[in-house]
Amino acid sequence: ANNKTVSLSGVGLSTAPLISSSNTNLSFGNVQIFEHSNAFPVTISGQNLVSDISIAVDGNFQISLDELTFTNSIVIPLESANESNILYVRFSPTEIGNISETLSIVSETASELTIALSGNSTPVIHNYTTFNEEALGFGGGFNQSAIQTFNLHEDLTNIAQIKMYLQIDCPSTGCDDWDRFANIKVKDQVSGDWFEIGRYITPYWVGTQQLERGLEFDVTDFKSFLTGATELRIYIENWTTKADLISIDFDYIEGTPDYPYYAVSEVLGFHANSISGVPYGVNHNLDLDKSILLPSNAESAHLRTIISGWGHATPNDSDGRPCAEWCYRTHDVKIYGANTFEHILAPIGCASNPISNQSPGNWTPDRAGWCPGMVVPVRSNTLDNSLLGTTFTFEYDFEDWVSDGNSNAFYATSTYVVLKSNTPISAAVVND
Repeated sequence: ANNKTVSLSGVGLSTAPLISSSNTNLSFGNVQIFEHSNAFPVTISGQNLVSDISIAVDGNFQISLDELTFTNSIVIPLESANESNILYVRFSPTEIGNISETLSIVSETASELTIALSGNSTPVIHNYTTFNEEALGFGGGFNQSAIQTFNLHEDLTNIAQIKMYLQIDCPSTGCDDWDRFANIKVKDQVSGDWFEIGRYITPYWVGTQQLERGLEFDVTDFKSFLTGATELRIYIENWTTKADLISIDFDYIEGTPDYPYYAVSEVLGFHANSISGVPYGVNHNLDLDKSILLPSNAESAHLRTIISGWGHATPNDSDGRPCAEWCYRTHDVKIYGANTFEHILAPIGCASNPISNQSPGNWTPDRAGWCPGMVVPVRSNTLDNSLLGTTFTFEYDFEDWVSDGNSNAFYATSTYVVLKSNTPISAAVVND
């Protein structure tokens, strides 16, 4: 007889209790503290279960079966445990930082199922917009600077940090062709002096739109000035009619301050523009020696310095670099006449600047401590506690170099002494 083939098929079913889910890992990204993320649906399925499903999570995450009422524990009754159920999970942080926890799903005789949960809790931030596309240029109806008064955050008792963001937009004519000295200042309403809270060099030809919020500055040191009605001044050494459009906003970030009281005094104030700084390599009559009295209740003190060199003065260094834009130097801060801190003006990586569309500008070669389209770094030096409550001498000492007089070199320099305390504190007294 002829052989015959019969096709057979079937499904093998396990009789073992089993819990499964559509996800084994959930990441919620950034969520502000004491706020809730969007709820993420997860399908929970049971097979051959003989008891309820218990679901639990600790702390900063919550769960719900109806996306309305959220809690830390839920029970799916036996009558629906062997069906597919939608569980909603959300991130509800109560502490700041990167948080990871585990969602536990159990039922009697079934192996425990876990889902890894993670999220980053961010602090409460109060945002204030100040200048909005303020045009800075020269000629054509523009000015190189602008001054306005803005109402900023009033209560600083729970403000741990203040960030400032600056965005440059370009008019229809395009932005300025050159890299320019630029800064932001706040007015000390007591003395009437302008304190430099941030300095940057503009990019060639373009704005800062490659950065989501533009250039970022930490201005917490000046928090005693940045409250209530605050007078701000912005400046760009732009000599063209192609104005740069400047917008600035501030983030006041909640948290526990390191100290509740701050005070700031200016030690060196040579920051009006690129060539109003300290002449380099020649004799000058600017006073770089000071006497500084710190109050007795100061509990922390540091120097905050911003410095950038300008000019193409000769003789060039052995590597062909003129001063002070290009020549690498190490300057000293002297306390009681002794070299205490070094400020090294060396490359900071111009070619890796994220504002990378500055062609045909000469933006990639390394300058001495700054780059076109970047913030000029702040150099912070903590003073020894032995100086608190005393008077000490300060001197800013530039590395020795002698110009041949064929052109000029300058270091625009600002230095402040920042005091902190747990009790109300007066600013340091600075004398010549």
